[in-house]
This record gives sequence, structure tokens and C-alpha cells, in this order.
Amino acid sequence: MNSIIEVKDVTFTYSGAQRHALERVSLAVAEGEFVGIIGPSGAGKSTLAGVMSGAVPHHFSGELYGACLVDGKDTCEVTLTDVSRLVGSVLQDIDAQFVASNVRDELLFGLENFGVAHDEIPARMQQVLETVGIEDLRDREIATLSGGQKQKVAIAAILALRPRVLVLDESTAALDPASSTLVFETLREVNRSAGITVVVIEQKVALLSEYCSRVMVLDQGKLVFDDTPRKVFSHGERLREIGVDSPRVARVSNSLATAGLCEPGELALSVDEAATLVARIVGEGVRGAVVAGACAASAVPSTPSNATVCDPSIGGDSAASSSARTGEPVARFEGVGYSYPGGGASVRALDFEVFPGEIIGIVGQNGAGKTTLTKLLNGLLKPSEGNVVVAGLNTREVPTSRIARYVSALFQNPDRQICKDTVLDEVAFGLLLRGVSSNEASARAKATCERFGLPLDEAPFSLSRGQRQMIALASVVVGEPQVIVLDEPTSGLDYRECMTVMETVRDMAAAGSAVVMVCHDMEVVSDFADRLVVMANGEILGRGTCADVFANADLMQRAFVEPPQAIALAKKLAAEVSPAFAGLSEVSDIVAVAKELACRA
Repeated sequence: MNSIIEVKDVTFTYSGAQRHALERVSLAVAEGEFVGIIGPSGAGKSTLAGVMSGAVPHHFSGELYGACLVDGKDTCEVTLTDVSRLVGSVLQDIDAQFVASNVRDELLFGLENFGVAHDEIPARMQQVLETVGIEDLRDREIATLSGGQKQKVAIAAILALRPRVLVLDESTAALDPASSTLVFETLREVNRSAGITVVVIEQKVALLSEYCSRVMVLDQGKLVFDDTPRKVFSHGERLREIGVDSPRVARVSNSLATAGLCEPGELALSVDEAATLVARIVGEGVRGAVVAGACAASAVPSTPSNATVCDPSIGGDSAASSSARTGEPVARFEGVGYSYPGGGASVRALDFEVFPGEIIGIVGQNGAGKTTLTKLLNGLLKPSEGNVVVAGLNTREVPTSRIARYVSALFQNPDRQICKDTVLDEVAFGLLLRGVSSNEASARAKATCERFGLPLDEAPFSLSRGQRQMIALASVVVGEPQVIVLDEPTSGLDYRECMTVMETVRDMAAAGSAVVMVCHDMEVVSDFADRLVVMANGEILGRGTCADVFANADLMQRAFVEPPQAIALAKKLAAEVSPAFAGLSEVSDIVAVAKELACRA
């Protein structure tokens, strides 16, 4: 099969940078392939996307060695316009990609600039709107859309141009689970039916394992793995060292292989595959000295499913700490409603309480009103109905500046709250605004930066998207607020960063802060949230513990939420293999029960 993209021994260093963003990278992407790229923040993923799309060297300046050929043409020898007729890109920063104020004009812009015949434009627009599932957004102002809706519009605008290659950088970072699956289904469909080559940079490894024919892993600018998902994710320990997650079901099979209960090559990449593997192990029982040793060490977990657990051999799975929920709530919503003047994700009849020391996850479809809820909580919006009470203050009656003494928020886009020239100054800025002395603010900011592994003297916008997310969160954490509001706190973060962020959030909750977290990563929600509030269409559909919520299939479907792999696997095993798996939510517990049942067989 002919290669549509060839990267030949490419090394690239951004102007003013001290190290290579890419170092001697060579790869080929065949026409019609579906390729995934993963790696920790700063590994060079976005730079590689820029090389493939021609943005490097035409848009980003620096030193480039080697060559990138697109359909046989050297990107250094043709214009960026020529490359963009072949390669369509969806950027990591969606807002930087839009050129129009409403959805219809955004789609029209590219079609008209590429000279598509006017009589062909309506059909193309209708097709991509249906394909991406945003027909209802055709006439909406882009500024009124949620982050996930913007992602869909950007993808639709590129698909309308019918490129031969699609390069997407973190295209589902802000999408709910069902919408993320829809995007990948859309990509699979255009890949199969139109033969469009797809290259997608993504942190959601479960999606990559299901949809991609190849997975590439970058680390420190170098290509370290390039193989099928089954072979790449069999290297679970090495991936964790790099800072890359594996699908939870792959963790299960890798752990069972380490225990000698199955062969190392029997990697599960789906819930069904993992269930079949566990069922066979339990049915066959234990054979051989190696497996007998595993039996001697195995035991059914005695800790409750919401206790703190961390098993390094399984990749750091950990569950949410238990919250006592004693005393008065630090925040409460009482019949709250709000409608945007120009339309948008209105909310109505919101009722719930937040207690000190607990982590509440807000989950649901894109456009459900989750971000609106957070803005009502931190006082940026005032309810048109009902009351929001924070630390005894009715947000209707006090200025936002006063509420900010008790509530700190991390926005969905961290770039909207970064304004200083160095990381240290940015993290200290909020403390200075609250009247903390310069010396104390600097000392506290330095300690927080060191905890997050952030460079003190670097300019925030010279760092990666994931690192900027860490800076914004550090600015929130350093103030030790009573209420922490997080809107997609792990978006754009690699696995190691995600764990650093969420362990810090857990520590803040343990110290007494209440955490309200909007999150589309159900694995993170399952691991860390004490309770869930489920939203759809501006309303709360349900609330409860993670186990109860994820077990409610009807609620999940109505909210466009998919349960985490480990919970889905435990449910399937409980129904088909043994009730002993019922209610489990962690890889470590599932593996322990599988070992115990195998030993009993």
C-alpha cells in the first residue's frame, strides 16, 4: 500500500528552545490507515502533527532537519495551501481555529476559500452536520457553544473540505464519553467509506485500542513504539514509566499474565475480551507451579470498593476516599434556574448540596449545562430562579469578588486565566490579590509549583497545553479555598500529570475543601469522586454514589455517559461468571477475585 505521509529522519527545534521537540523521527502512514499517537505532555505529539500538516515549517519557526513527504511532495517545497488541500487539521486549541462567529459561516468559510462550487455547498454542509451530529447547531453562535460542541464544529468544518488525510490533535478532550465514541465512529466511517487516512493524537487509550490499526508512542521527541494496539499495550509497565496509560481491561489481562494465569500475549482490548479471558481462567482453575504460587498470594479484597487502594503492579488504580459528609453544607443549590440571553445551555430546577471534604463529580452530555452550573457556583452568573448559597453567602446578594474569597475555579480552557510572564508569578498572583504578603505568596507559590513539577521561571505560554493546565490548577490549589470548582481538570493531561492533579485534589478534599468537578473521563470520576450528579438538557437526572450511578443503564443512556471499563467488566463478570465480582470498580479488585476463584476451582 502506498504511503500518503512519510516522515524521514525529522529533527525539529523551536526557535529559542533548548532541546529538540522531535529527534530523528521516521515513520510512514499508508493511505487509508487509522493511526493513533500517544505520549506524555511535551513528548512532541503536537509538533509531529504540525510536521504532517505542513504547519512545521510554514507556520512555526525553528530548525528542521530531515523531510516530510505528503503524497510524495516535500512540505518544505510546496506552500501550506497546497498541503492543506491534502491534509485537514483539527487543532488542540479549538478557539484558535475558528474564523467565523456562527456555525454556518464557519463551515462556509473553508468551502468558499477552497473554491467549492456554490451549488454543491448546501449538500456538503448538510452531510457533515448529520455525520457529526450537530444539525441543531447550524445557526448557533460559536461563542454560546460548550467546549465539546466546538470540537464537533471544528471537525465538521474540516470534513466538509474532503481532505485525503485528517490529523486531529486531542479532538475528543472536551467531549462526553458518548460523543467521543461518536467522533471515533465518524472517523471510522469516513476512513472506511471515503478512504480518508486518519491520524489522531489522543489520551483516551481505550478509544485508540478499539479504533486504530496502529498506535505510535512518543517520548521526549523520539518514537519508542509503532505497532498494533495489542502489541503496544502489552508493554504496560514500560508505558507507565513513560507516563502513558493503558486501557483498564489491558491492565487486567497484563496483571493476570504477570500472575501466571494466562499467557503474556493474551491481551484484552475490550470488556468482552477481558470477560472471556477471566471466565476461562476461573473455569480452568490453576495449573502448574507458577500459577500455584499466584494462588498462595491471592485473596479476595477485604477493603470496601471506595477505600484508597494503590497497587503499583496494576498501574496505580485508586478509588475515591470516603467522605463523612458531616455538619453544614459549604454550598447548596435551591431550585436554581438560569437562561442565557442569546440561547445556550440553560439550566433549571437544580437542587443539591456540597459538604466540606467531599469530591462531587458532575457528569453528562455536552451542552447539558455543567459549565453553567460551575459559573453559578463561583458567582460569575447569578441565578434567574432560586438561590445559590456559598459559605453562607447568597450569590445574588454579594459581588463575585467576595465569593472568590471562598471559591476558586479552574476554567475549561486554562489559557483564559493565565496572565503573568512566569509560572511562579502566575501561581502567586491570586494570593497577592487577596492581600497575602509578597514573600509569603512567593514561598507558597514556589512550594506548589515544585509539587506539580512546574518550571518557576518559564513563560506559561511557552509550555505545552497539559503544562498550562497544571499551572492553572496550581493557581487554584495554592489559595486553599473552601470550595474548588474544576471544569475538566484532566483535559489534555497525560497519565502521570492526571494522577498528580487528582492526588492533589484528593489531598485538598482531605484538608477540608469541597471539590465540585466537571469531568468527562469516567475512569477519573470512578477513581476519585465520592458522589456523582448526572445532568442532561439543563436538568439533574440523578445523583448518588459512583457504583449506583454507573449501574443504572437507563440513566447512563439518557445522560450520554458510558461507565468505566473496570465497572462494566465487573458487572459483566458478576452476571456471567460469579457474583463475587459484583460492585467492584478497580482493576486490582477484579484481578484479586479472579485469582481467588481460579484457586478454588
